[in-house]
This record gives sequence, C-alpha cells and structure tokens, in this order.
Amino acid sequence: MVSTAPKSTEKLVDTEGTVRLTVAQATIRFLAGQYVERDGVRSKFFAGCFGIFGHGNVAGLGQALLQDEIAAAEASKEPGLKYVLGRNEQAMVHSAVAYARQKDRLQAWAVTASVGPGSTNMLTGAALATINRLPVLLLPADTFATRVSSPVLQELELPSSGDVTVNDAFKPLSRYFDRVWRPEQLPAALLGAMRVLTDPVETGAATVSIPQDVQAEAHDWPESLFAERTWHIARPLPERSVIARAAEIVASARKPLIVAGGGVHYSGAEGVLAALASGTGIPVAESQAGKGSLRYDHPQSVGAIGSTGTTAANALASEADVVIGIGTRYSDFTSASRTAFNNPDIRFVNINVASLDAVKQGGISVVADAREALEALSTALGDFRVSDEYRTRVTELAAEWEDTVSAVYATSDDGAALNQNQVIGLVNTLSDPRDVVVCAAGSMPGDLHKMWRTRDRKGYHVEYGYSCMGYEIAGGIGVKMADPDRDVFIMVGDGSYLMMATELVTAVQEGIKVIPVLVQNHGFASIGGLSESLGSQRFGTSYRYRSGDGRLDGDTLPVDLAANAASLGADVIKATTAAEFTDAVKAAKAAERTTVIHVETDPLIYAPDSQSWWDVPVSEVSTLESTQSAYARYADWKKVQRPLINPSDR
Repeated sequence: MVSTAPKSTEKLVDTEGTVRLTVAQATIRFLAGQYVERDGVRSKFFAGCFGIFGHGNVAGLGQALLQDEIAAAEASKEPGLKYVLGRNEQAMVHSAVAYARQKDRLQAWAVTASVGPGSTNMLTGAALATINRLPVLLLPADTFATRVSSPVLQELELPSSGDVTVNDAFKPLSRYFDRVWRPEQLPAALLGAMRVLTDPVETGAATVSIPQDVQAEAHDWPESLFAERTWHIARPLPERSVIARAAEIVASARKPLIVAGGGVHYSGAEGVLAALASGTGIPVAESQAGKGSLRYDHPQSVGAIGSTGTTAANALASEADVVIGIGTRYSDFTSASRTAFNNPDIRFVNINVASLDAVKQGGISVVADAREALEALSTALGDFRVSDEYRTRVTELAAEWEDTVSAVYATSDDGAALNQNQVIGLVNTLSDPRDVVVCAAGSMPGDLHKMWRTRDRKGYHVEYGYSCMGYEIAGGIGVKMADPDRDVFIMVGDGSYLMMATELVTAVQEGIKVIPVLVQNHGFASIGGLSESLGSQRFGTSYRYRSGDGRLDGDTLPVDLAANAASLGADVIKATTAAEFTDAVKAAKAAERTTVIHVETDPLIYAPDSQSWWDVPVSEVSTLESTQSAYARYADWKKVQRPLINPSDR
C-alpha cells in the first residue's frame, strides 16, 4: 500500500497572518467589510446594527460594537457598523426591513437581542421579512454551548432534546439558519447568511444564533476573512423560447392586463414598464407591494387590484383574457381570493425572479429579472397594440374611479369632524410628490391601496405581506433612515399605535423626523368592519368599558393617545377640522422634530367599495340572523372562486 501522507512535517502552504479576536468582534469586523454590486454600482451592504443588550449579547456583540465605535471615534471616522438602540426587539426588525425595502434590497441591517424573550421577540419580524422577501440579518443570543452553567436564566430545557433552545423557533421563519457552536464554524455561517441576503430569489431573514459563551471566546482568525468582499446582485435573463411563447400569448389577447408587484420596484423596472404600457396600451394594475410602479396619472394606470382594489382594475380583471403578472406573489388580496379573474378562457404569463411565484395561477412561467424580461418581451411584441375600443374603456374606467376618489377626498369649510377618507386625502394632497406614506395594518392599508395617488416610485410603503400591527412607526423610522431627504407620513390607527408606540423614543434619540398621523377611532376599525360583514356584529373590536351585563359595549375608554405621544418625546398637534388638519400638516413638514398629528374619526364611514371579495370563512351554522345572512353571501362568492389551473392553461 502506498502512503499519500506528506513525507515531512514541513507546511505545504505558507500560513497567512492571523488576528486574535472574539467571535463577536470577528462578526462585526466581517459584516463591516461586505459590499454589493448591481449594474456596476457598488455599495456597502450593512448600514448598521440595531440592538437591545442583555445577558447573552451584552459582553459579546455589545462589547464588540462598543470597541468598534471607540476605535472609529479615535480615528475620526465612521464605525464599521453603526449601532442604534431600539426599544422593542420586534420593532427593530421592522425598522431594518423597512430600510431594506426602501433601498430596493441593496442594503440591510443586522439586529441583535439577548437570550430568551429578547431574541424570541424578533420572531414576528423574522416572519415579516421572509414573507415579504426582504433581507435582514438576525443575531439572536443563545444559551451556553458548553452547558457548564445550565440551566441558565431563560433557558428552555426541553426534556426530549438537550440541543434545542428557543432560537430553534427561527428555523421555519428564516430563509437561512445556523447556530455557531464553535468559533471555527463562524466563517461558514456568515458566508451562508450573506449568500441568502444578497440573492434576489432566496432573500429574507437570515439568522445566525451565537451562544453567549461562544460570542466572548477568542480565536485566531485568518486576516483574509476580513478583506472586503463584493457580492454581485444578479439579473437572471429570460430564456428566448419562453419569451417568444409569452409574446405569442400576449399578442393574441383582446383584453390583456398587467399586474405589477413588488418585483417591479426591486428590479428598477418602472421605466421599462411605463414604456411597454404606453406603447401597447395594456393597462397596469398594482398589488400593494407594486403600487407606484406607474404614476397614478399615467394613461395606462388603473390603480390597485383585488380585494382592496379600484373598480377600474377589478372590472378589467374580471374581463381579462391574458394577465401578465410581473414580480407579484398573487396573494389572496391581489387575486381577491381567486375571484378577480373570471374570464373562462383566461391565460397567465408570470414574470418573476423566483420560480415559486412564477408558477402561481398556472400559465407560462418566465423565471427572470423583471427589467430584463420586460425589455425582452417588449422587443418580441414588436408593434402589438390593444384595440382603440379597449384603450378607450381603460381610460373611461380609470376616470370614473378618479372621480370617486375626488368625491370622498373632498372636505367642507363648515368645521365638521373629518372621516378617514378625508384624512388620507388631505395628507395625499398636502404632501410633496417625493414624500412617503407608510402603513401596515387595519383599515387604512386597504383605503390607501385603492385611493392614494402615488407620484413617485418610492412614495408608497405599505407592509401587506404580513400586515403586522405595530409595524408603522418602526417601519417609518427605517424608511426615513434609508431616505432622509423625504418626509415620511406614518398613517397609523389607535390599535396599531398602542401595540408599538415606544419607537417614537428611538426617533427622538436618533434625531429622525417622521410625521405619524394618529387616527383615533376607539378600536379596531378594520376588524370591526370585517366582523360586521361576517355576521359577528363587531364583537370585541371596540375600546370600551364593560357594561352592566358584562359585555364590552359600555362607554368609550378615556385613553389620551396625544398625551402618550408627547410623553415619549414627540411634538403633538391635535386637529379636528379640515382647516386645523391642513395647518397641522404644514407645521409638521416645516418642523425639524418628529411631530405627531392626532385626529379623531368616525370608524363607520367607509372608503368606496372595491366590488370585490376576500375569503374569510363564515360560521356554517349559527343561531344569529346576522351570521346566517353572512354565510349566504359567502356561499355565493365561493361559486365564483376559480380553480388554480383552468382548462385553458398551458
């Protein structure tokens, strides 16, 4: 047998220089050296690290961030990773995610929290990031790898498995998960996280869990680990044969419709889309994430589609024989729970960078970057144009909807209290074209989707993949940090505000000016309306005292949210009438500090009807007449719901 072992103890390769750092120090130094490049433009990937310290990360990542900050100050330069103290772990993830979305996923934040509840508070944020396909690096602290002090404070102690901790809950919510049990595992874990964070298909929450003893452990690291590394953001090209087939289907259409999703923004495809729509006359409807793909006044813009859509987009969707989905997930709100597209012969052409989304609704899957695919499709379509009759119908439907919006936006000078439609209209009218509106949950996302007149590609930021209550203020802070030259209007109801108002303190701390518009309607307006439509009579959705019979239908609770906002350090302006609200918006825009505008509205005055549906099951049997009537309506809508794949799909 011939030995393959080296014949001497002499090293085959010279060892490079090393540097002795803790695992936490190495993590911060590595992250500071990561860059991304797309279309020849190179930028630093991590803008900083949000954190709340406690046992598990205070002596690890906390010490590393402090050391980095002190060294930067002594050298009169920016730290490798700027640190921002948050007030709530979930909210920190929301701010990071909003920042990444505003930056078109080309820049992100890391977020660290302490052992146990501190880290698991980030679970909601992880789900939100992954569902919305937005990059965020989560660095939850963990219990001891050595278990020398077990059980430690806040340790799970699962009887059936000694290596499971609460951080294992991140696994189904993250696009990437790793736990660093030993220092030697760190480079692979960080590289794996970066691969996912910078991949347009895979991106979402990347979680690297580091036990507290490992964070503080020293190790000799190769200097090459900390060299600047540039990650290329790919633009996958479409296959020519698939584009040819897609163009053939579109060219055969009499009533085509484009559904623009968030992928249009992340690809920077707005200009190509506008040119395609103008050249062909194909109308463009928008999902929540895709809103702003066209200016609201573009001739082919028909606004929002689906359960919270415009009557124009939904009328065209019901007749469309070909739907071109661009960068959309086809959520149930976009497809109106598969009732929006009613033409029995409808066909779909789906352009998406992810095959998971491209295959939805059946039809032709064009797996490619949105901008590249649209350019190729435009070329393949040649001189295709929709008919003059169809173009006229698109124009008329869009004009009818704009008249509807103008009517509900209108205010009077009689000093009457405002409703939510008018509040939205005033903010829309008084804000600058480049200002950003932020929202996430309640009735306002739907109202904004159908009524907000978007004038800039980044002027609309509504989180509706997870529709997470409490996102609004934290998300608005992230948007402002990403785009400080814009005013950021945060539309938030009292329900969401009460869940996570404390990030106002973070805005004050960092000198970040945002303008929360706090709409006080004494309860959950959206769920109240949904409850009523399902026959549940708004049960449990109002903020009220208990009445004599024990039900929550007594007098309104005396909650002073304006005083609460002021106590957190924000300036507050209370407004009731249109004139007062107008003055408040002007004052807030002129101010240099975060200014909350507080306004009370009537939750029973609704936005215009979308003439659409959302599938929420109704009790099949009930003793309540209201529920019986709601179930009858539900059964009628279920008859319209189309199957996933039509016989015409091919």
